[in-house]
Amino acid sequence: MMKTSRQVGNQQGFTIIEVMIAIVVLMIGILTVVAAFATAVAANQNAQENLIARQKALEAMESIFTARNTQQITFAQIANIPSGGIFASGSTPLWDAGSDGLVNTADDIPFPANGVCPAGPECITLPGPDGILGTPDDVPMSLANFTRQIQINPVLEADGVTVNPNLKQITVTVSYTAMSTVPHSYTVNALISSFR
Repeated sequence: MMKTSRQVGNQQGFTIIEVMIAIVVLMIGILTVVAAFATAVAANQNAQENLIARQKALEAMESIFTARNTQQITFAQIANIPSGGIFASGSTPLWDAGSDGLVNTADDIPFPANGVCPAGPECITLPGPDGILGTPDDVPMSLANFTRQIQINPVLEADGVTVNPNLKQITVTVSYTAMSTVPHSYTVNALISSFR
């Protein structure tokens, strides 16, 4: 009679618990990458609107300083309408600056139709599928979902009570709603003096 012997080595496999732990760790890693990708896509979609809001806020601020420097308006006119100035209170659409060249004032008017842009709130022309601006496939982007507010406040002296007659604080806020309907805003603050 022959004896056959079977040798059992020290071969060990993964237990079901170890496999389940590995799967959980792998899923956490995959979900983290997917979440980061989704955040990057959302940020990229809002990048254009953020840039426009920033530019429109800076343009409004610069127009006020230019009007003061060229003596187009007096220092006393740099105030909101309830305070005896020329700037509207509250948010307004992005209208054309009108004859005075200043936005958020009484003479602002809707933009006339221009190229692919209809009349109404400001509209910008973007390059179409060919990526070249100025070709027939250009597309309009209405800025109807943007508003601008110019708030002008007095600046107090060091005592916290006396108003400095030669200094005002200007806050320009451009707000918009993106695809997610969540409001976004960009704010620029500056101090303006009565001296040029």
